[in-house]
Amino acid sequence: MTPSLEPRTALVVGASGITGSAVVDQLAAEGWQVLALARRSGPALPGVRWIQADLRSAADLNKVLASEMPERVFFTAWSRQNSEELNIEVNGGMVRDLLAALAHAPVRHVALVTGLKHYLGPFEAYGQGTMPDTPFSEDELRLDVANFYYAQEDELFAASARQGFTWSVHRSHTVIGHAVGNLMNMGLTLAAQAALCRHLGIPFVFPGSATQWNGVTDMTDATILAEQMMWAATTAAGANEAFNVVNGDVFRWRAMWPKIAAYFGVEPVGFVDEPRPLEVQMAGMEPVWAELAAAYNLVESDLGRIASWWHTDADLGRNIEVFTDITKSRLAGFTPHHRTIDSFTALFDRYRAEKIIPE
Repeated sequence: MTPSLEPRTALVVGASGITGSAVVDQLAAEGWQVLALARRSGPALPGVRWIQADLRSAADLNKVLASEMPERVFFTAWSRQNSEELNIEVNGGMVRDLLAALAHAPVRHVALVTGLKHYLGPFEAYGQGTMPDTPFSEDELRLDVANFYYAQEDELFAASARQGFTWSVHRSHTVIGHAVGNLMNMGLTLAAQAALCRHLGIPFVFPGSATQWNGVTDMTDATILAEQMMWAATTAAGANEAFNVVNGDVFRWRAMWPKIAAYFGVEPVGFVDEPRPLEVQMAGMEPVWAELAAAYNLVESDLGRIASWWHTDADLGRNIEVFTDITKSRLAGFTPHHRTIDSFTALFDRYRAEKIIPE
């Protein structure tokens, strides 16, 4: 896409995360002026200015954003709490306070990332009760259960009505992309597992359930999520709509696992009898990773900032079929398509090049 000659300004909230960093990269590549809001500054890029604020503090947001004038807002942040009641209070509040702090700005569109817990239920009631059939479609009614995604949407809708901007909601499946220190990073987690397995000469054992090993599923590359958000934020067909967003292919882990193993040169072992969670398989591996990091001159020696065992265990341990219908955005004009194995290998290549995982 040819960058516009007209200066355009976007605010990316959660700019250092998996999704936020992909949005920042995409905007910068297309010539936008980017306000990258995160807890810490990220890499220097042309046209990108990093700003810090506590998303849980309305006063802090008002202070930091008082003179900023973004036209588009991409909200990719969330904060996990100990209960869904707190998830709603904190995450709904962050959307409300962020948008209120921009009441003075010429905001034309706000894009919000949520996910498939919209259809599956929140952490406390995940996969329980009556759920819609797969593939999940955007016209399904909300579940009759409290859910912080619904609270975020409601704050978005209220601010849209009050401040006059259009909105879009982007419901991703498991997102794989480039980030370090993220709480939900399957791509880097599997890379760390494979690197440790190769270093120790042990098999690369699938941690999840029989349902996930044998069933059909899909994933979301952070780059395609960023592309869809930008498309919706700049296209009339994307205004005031919710969209599922996945790569466009479906796969079974029993076929994907050997491909990932082949990339790393480790022996794949699939599901046998019961799940074998990574939190058990990889327990006590912190000093081994530190040893690996020293041997290969890696940039991060803290395994806790590399691997999120709990999240990959939860994702691959599900006993329900989960995949998504992306037809709605296809018909509206969003047509990019990724192959998931290519998303994995491109990500692994980048992590190797940046010395985050060993060659």
